Amino acid sequence: MSTLSIVNGLVFDGVSSELIDGPVHVVDGRIASVGGPVRPADRVLDARGGTVLPGLIDAHCHAYGIDLNMLALESLPLSYVALAGARRLAASLARGFTTLRDPSGGDAGLARAIAEGLIPSPRYLWLGAALSQTGGHGDARGPDSDVCGCAAHTCEVVDGVDPLRRAVRDRFRRGAHAIKIMTSGGVVSLTDPIRIPQYSAEEIQVVTAEAGRRGSYVAAHAYSPEAIRHSIDNGVRTIEHGNLLDAETAAAMAATGAFLVPTLVTYEAMERRGGDLGMAAVSRQKNSEVLEAGRKAVELARGAGVRVGFGTDLMGPLEDEQLNGLRVQVEVDGVFLALQSATSVNADLIRRRDLGRVQEGCVADLLVVDANVMDQPSVLWAGPEHRTVIQGGTILT
Repeated sequence: MSTLSIVNGLVFDGVSSELIDGPVHVVDGRIASVGGPVRPADRVLDARGGTVLPGLIDAHCHAYGIDLNMLALESLPLSYVALAGARRLAASLARGFTTLRDPSGGDAGLARAIAEGLIPSPRYLWLGAALSQTGGHGDARGPDSDVCGCAAHTCEVVDGVDPLRRAVRDRFRRGAHAIKIMTSGGVVSLTDPIRIPQYSAEEIQVVTAEAGRRGSYVAAHAYSPEAIRHSIDNGVRTIEHGNLLDAETAAAMAATGAFLVPTLVTYEAMERRGGDLGMAAVSRQKNSEVLEAGRKAVELARGAGVRVGFGTDLMGPLEDEQLNGLRVQVEVDGVFLALQSATSVNADLIRRRDLGRVQEGCVADLLVVDANVMDQPSVLWAGPEHRTVIQGGTILT
């Protein structure tokens, strides 16, 4: 039996708006108690007046998203992509993200390497390559391209009800957490208008039906009200991005219990750095269209009662902006709601109520920062010297 006590810190439990007094006592990787007297432990961590939080959860993060150019990415050998992805996972864990959901990429091999301790990584929920129609957001080819684009590190082009059924079943055979589909145009894809819904109702329905039978769910990349409604009307559970959401569609999302996973930081980062990184002009134009709308979408979702999670969706070298994702969402939501989104709401989204909370019985994935996070939220995106990351009761940094 291993034990850890974290003393002299306030606690954000992932749910409540008020910080509570510690200490936090951990036994064999799970939280045994919060508050009360300090208990003897093998190791004692002094929080020095800072805050103990649940380990952060990024519900939209791509281990294999190592390049902003989709066609270049899909053309690389998977062995290289996986090795580069492993470095991205380790960096994310060091920032305090102890759980990631990867909605476009990952596979059973990467998951096995993580499970066997071959690489440091957050808890990793992979969905496999996202499903896209021909000419959809996941189709990496340009209008004048005759290359196959058939590799499927992050996206796979699959058309038709029966091929989709087979693709979904095969993902679950391999151990996928859920299924991702593209139901609207996107920023970095070259041939699809951003607002137009993608896939037919019948195609979406077969994907959601197969996922439902496995006790799982479907996430959809969707920007416009038309695409969002097309998704939720056909059984989709989580809407990724949703930047062009309107009030009527937000109400429809709330009625179905759908989650919104905004990825606000990626648009800000592409606006600032896209030109220097060689983003195509059409992609930069589409990014401008959704940049400011994303903040308004979060406000509309909140007003309608939609549960709002947290994601980043940072591709290529933009991955170093992950903590800035917290900054942007704090600017929109305030610190409490932003932190709740990145902890307990995301834990509910992935159906892991033993994560995202500092409560008795929960997994001891924790982040300790050296300030009162409600008074000084900037500590969340400060340097590594301001944080200590704990995974399964083990202090990592």
